[in-house]
Amino acid sequence: MPKYNYVALDARGNETKGSLDVATQNEAIGRVKEMGLFPTKIAEAEKAHEKQAARKARSGGKKGASALNIQIKIPGLSGRVKQKVLTAFTRQLATLVDAGLPLLRGLRVLEKQERNAALKSIIGDLALAIEGGSTFSEALAQHPKTFNRLFVNMVKAGELGGVLEVVLKRLAEFAEKAQKIKGKIKSALFYPVAVMIVATGILILLMTFVVPRFKDVFAGMDVKMPGFTLAVLAISDAIRHHILPTMSGLAVVWILFLLFLKTKVGRLIWDKFKLKMPAIGPVISKVAISRFTRTLGTLVSSGVPILQALTIVKETAGNVVISNAVAKVHESVKEGETITAPLESSGVFPPMVVSMVDVGEQTGALPEMLLRIADNYEEEVDNAVAAMTSLLEPIMIVALAFIVGSIVIAMFLPLIAMITQMSGGGGGPGGED
Repeated sequence: MPKYNYVALDARGNETKGSLDVATQNEAIGRVKEMGLFPTKIAEAEKAHEKQAARKARSGGKKGASALNIQIKIPGLSGRVKQKVLTAFTRQLATLVDAGLPLLRGLRVLEKQERNAALKSIIGDLALAIEGGSTFSEALAQHPKTFNRLFVNMVKAGELGGVLEVVLKRLAEFAEKAQKIKGKIKSALFYPVAVMIVATGILILLMTFVVPRFKDVFAGMDVKMPGFTLAVLAISDAIRHHILPTMSGLAVVWILFLLFLKTKVGRLIWDKFKLKMPAIGPVISKVAISRFTRTLGTLVSSGVPILQALTIVKETAGNVVISNAVAKVHESVKEGETITAPLESSGVFPPMVVSMVDVGEQTGALPEMLLRIADNYEEEVDNAVAAMTSLLEPIMIVALAFIVGSIVIAMFLPLIAMITQMSGGGGGPGGED
């Protein structure tokens, strides 16, 4: 009777390994589940050794190929795969598998038509790994820079449950909705950013070319300069004559800020600040909550164990404050408690979210409730972004008008003083005649 090696997770999320003497892989899966474990990998012992040897052979071949690629590498034809390209690949693969096409053949079809050189190479590697006996999730795990843990674990759950096409569809929908939110935020911020760039250009032009011309004119005038005009002239001189030290100083400050963000304390302080920023903070908070609920709901609904799902969510939250809250939820669930209590005590999640999660836990419909929360918050993000944009536009226009107007007034104050002095001086002699 053949022997099957298995890797499984217990109720607390701890990994367990072992072997079973059973006739088939399906029987091994059933035996592991009877032990109260969740199987993540089951393979025949002899085939496992064959797979390992095949992987070593492929890795050796890849090393030789990579050494060759160093010499013939063309700029622009390699690099990381953009999220938009990866989303399209996931959607196409889900459609092919759902239509009944074998996974390996589907990958070969997509490899032929893929235009992105980096993804084309990765798809070829995936197909080779599957041909060598690896599962799809194992093949994906060999490319962690392209396929994150969320992607790999959902595919693994889909393989174990025999619903790979359903999981691929969910992954595609998840990525598409994330891209949609990001696209809306980018498009909403495009106008304010464009206004800021134009305003900066106008200010630099005024302070480096226009104001110095006025200064030359004022030099030949016997007029006492107002304090406001002197201040604007001093700023103009500082920009013109100290531009390199100023830019260097700003660059140093920016580098120090980036280094500060790489520390745990710095990242925590910055993420807390982002959530509490006026106008922008509520939008960032809604995006973070939407991402948390959609990720967790998608993982749980795809069959990923709750503890493993919470670990993945913690790593992909994108905000240290949210990650810390999820870590507390993980510890609570690990001790056999509910999700609701740590969510409420974190102070990050609004009462409505906590209440809906509580209802989902009590009714056994937690994944559906989480996805419903994500849908609601995505709508709120749309409304919040629209409101923020409508508020920023007039504020930026008024601020720009105020700054430019102040410079213009500062330049005309001496001219007004000179005209007043000339008109006053001209009246005196006329009276004496």
